[in-house]
Amino acid sequence: MYYVIESILRECTFEECHSGKSQYVAVLSPEEWQKERDTFEMGIDLDLNIRQVYNTKAEVNYDSITGSFSVPDRRNMAGEYRKFAFALDEKGIVFIDPGDTVLRILQRIISTKKWRMPSLERFIYDFLEQIIQEDLFLLEGYEKELDAIEKQIERDQEADLERVNDIRGFLRDLRNHYAQLMDLAQELEENENNFFKAENIRFFKLFYNRVSRLVDTANSLLDFTLQVRDTNKSRLDVKQNRIMTILTVVTTVFMPPTLIVGWYGMNFKYMPELEWEYGYPAVIILSILISVGCLVFFKHKKWL
Repeated sequence: MYYVIESILRECTFEECHSGKSQYVAVLSPEEWQKERDTFEMGIDLDLNIRQVYNTKAEVNYDSITGSFSVPDRRNMAGEYRKFAFALDEKGIVFIDPGDTVLRILQRIISTKKWRMPSLERFIYDFLEQIIQEDLFLLEGYEKELDAIEKQIERDQEADLERVNDIRGFLRDLRNHYAQLMDLAQELEENENNFFKAENIRFFKLFYNRVSRLVDTANSLLDFTLQVRDTNKSRLDVKQNRIMTILTVVTTVFMPPTLIVGWYGMNFKYMPELEWEYGYPAVIILSILISVGCLVFFKHKKWL
């Protein structure tokens, strides 16, 4: 697919794309790129191998800028990353995409963007902006989930801590993705090959600042996940302390009767209580009084 950058992104033919009248956007499969790469005259010495895409980056070459995107699926953060490569110069940009990720982004740009001063720099900004467009809502959704889980913990209800771990992993993935996007924006802002107009460099700075704010939000939520886990640990510690308190009280209450039982269980010959008519009920009453006295004492000290 070929497009020219005018007041809108307009689909065009192969010939119009290469006419040089307007800056262009091309979306090719890896096979199409191998066939047509020489027609773009970018002077790319290295092969753009989509199978070797591991992250989002940009590299400045002698007469072009090449790079790749590795984008997590916001609707399935645990799923496969969407990967594609790109190459650009002052005439336009070519995307090498084995799937339909780039085409879907371009369709959103076509349906929502109309430029007063069209340029390659503005297109790149809008393209990058589409990648992170829903991220603020995504992060807000994670925050609401963590709030709900924290409230469940505070009410001593069963909470899904596995979900907290999942969210923490997703946030780390997003933070790494944002860091790569910021590096890419900085590389473009450097404008080492002077492909971009000086007055349009600001678009890359705007994008950098926006991603930087998303990084701050992601870091805050990562701290929130730790807070939720600490809250749960504190609740578990409180429950364990209560259990230990009850066990300690029970042990202390029954310790004196146990001592009495052990004492009179020795059955020495000259123990006078053994021959006493009221010895058995007296020991029972004494044991009950001691246990009740311990309970009253613990209650008074607010240990129960």
